[in-house]
Amino acid sequence: MATVTLDRLTKKYPNGFVAVTDLNIDISDGEFLVLVGPSGCGKSTALRMVAGLEEISDGELLIGSERMNDVEPKDRNIAMVFQSYALYPHLDVARNIGFPLKLAGVPKAEITERVRTAARLLELEPLLGNKPAQLSGGQRQRVAMGRAIVRDPAVFLMDEPLSNLDAKLRVQMRAEITALQHRLGATTIYVTHDQVEAMTMGDRVAVLKDGLLQQVDDPTDLYERPDNLFVAGFIGAPAMNLRMARLSSGSGSHEDGGGWQLQLGSQVLDLPGRVLDARPALSAYDGADVVVGIRPEAFEDVSVATGEEAGPRLRATVSLTEALGSDLLLHFPLDAPSVEAGDPDALEGIEDRMVIARVHPRSSARPGSTVELNVEMDGLHFFDPQTEAAIRS
Repeated sequence: MATVTLDRLTKKYPNGFVAVTDLNIDISDGEFLVLVGPSGCGKSTALRMVAGLEEISDGELLIGSERMNDVEPKDRNIAMVFQSYALYPHLDVARNIGFPLKLAGVPKAEITERVRTAARLLELEPLLGNKPAQLSGGQRQRVAMGRAIVRDPAVFLMDEPLSNLDAKLRVQMRAEITALQHRLGATTIYVTHDQVEAMTMGDRVAVLKDGLLQQVDDPTDLYERPDNLFVAGFIGAPAMNLRMARLSSGSGSHEDGGGWQLQLGSQVLDLPGRVLDARPALSAYDGADVVVGIRPEAFEDVSVATGEEAGPRLRATVSLTEALGSDLLLHFPLDAPSVEAGDPDALEGIEDRMVIARVHPRSSARPGSTVELNVEMDGLHFFDPQTEAAIRS
């Protein structure tokens, strides 16, 4: 296996469109890195530059210590798994898996042994004589992966390999791919638009938007410490609630002496002192507008709260409920302007976007009812309205 270094990697097309700008990521030997972002963010273009399928306009690509910018794809010692599987319909599973070895002139006996080894890893041994038309979607994806594994490459590249599968099979296959990558210790770059897939599979996740790297971090830090509004709103399902609010000091009454308040529309929350202690930069926003982010799980219905110390509360008139079994989602309006990260008109405010709270399924909240919701203060996120950057230290 090998390290991969993307050093100021840039892709500019002849018509002037820049798909990727100054992408800087160091990928460790054996690491599983996921590139995630909305359609058109540049993630597949970045992967194709690593594969050699797109010419690099600027910057450098290193695999190990070797510069790869001008190296032919076949000589980069990488293997790619595509969204479409790209299997040969007239060849059986064994010959599909072994095809790249045949092209490379590997002796027949060695091809047979390496195909069997890959098939054993992927539980494909009973299917080696079958044609692709006789396989399920998940089995075809395993065959495509077997064709990559059999080459024993330095780096695996995967471009949305699960997008053609149904929801249940996607969950199964993402667990299988993750387990396989850990067994092989393979350096892997994986592209997806599905942030749940990214968070459950990657050792680290790189979030892209409009060709620019927004943040690269392990999934926990990405979720708990987003660097900007876009990452905050993109990572998490349901998404973080983002609202305009005003900070003020000197009038709070919370028992720990915080003395600060957060005004969300017509409602006011007292901020405990520890909120400011953990985010010293907030003190510069006294009397100013900020964007506040509240994860759905930072709410709890007071009527079913279980023993935690009561925190500041919001009153909510429920418009819609969604029962998920383990949770109940409450949708309710809040008269504080909603913010859409990256939207030039975001700060003008959109008040009809519902806030979503994830509460205990025993909550008796129903459409039309009014509930009081505890707000977990340590889980609040604050962002500068102009720069969209997180306000921390």
